[in-house]
Amino acid sequence: MADIALWNGDICDLEVDAIVSPASTSLWMATGVAGAIKRRGGEAIEFAAVRQGPVSQGDAIVTGAGALAARWVIHAVSLDRARRTDASAIDRAVRNAFAFARARELGAETLAIPALGTGVGGFPLAEAARVTVAAVRAELDRSPRVTRVTFALRGAAPYEEFRAALAAAVALPAGTLA
Repeated sequence: MADIALWNGDICDLEVDAIVSPASTSLWMATGVAGAIKRRGGEAIEFAAVRQGPVSQGDAIVTGAGALAARWVIHAVSLDRARRTDASAIDRAVRNAFAFARARELGAETLAIPALGTGVGGFPLAEAARVTVAAVRAELDRSPRVTRVTFALRGAAPYEEFRAALAAAVALPAGTLA
């Protein structure tokens, strides 16, 4: 199984093949993690994303990463037009991000994933952590090329919720979702 790590800091600092950016159906990168990715990586990331939209909630698209250390940005659409989300949308967005990561065009081996839907979307952090960890564990079984997933979190609360979700998931038998 791939290595799963927790990291407390800016996702833009990670040297990985692909970073996952939380997105809405319009793909504009205004605030939160997406806004930080645009500020650090350049507006070309947003322009490339918007040209591929709009997309449905739960889907994902890929762009280059501009000036970031990563090679690609996978825009995982966890928010609807009203900037709301739910567990099903977060699960689908994570799974579709993995679908792009394992595609022959990318062949990404390392991914960084933030807490989707917990900022503007207002989704409860503990539940987002549980859903995201479960989706990642399931997708890693289908993605043998992915060797490392880093949950990129900012602050003690998100870090602790994802740590707890990972600890609970490890305690479950293989194939069981948290």
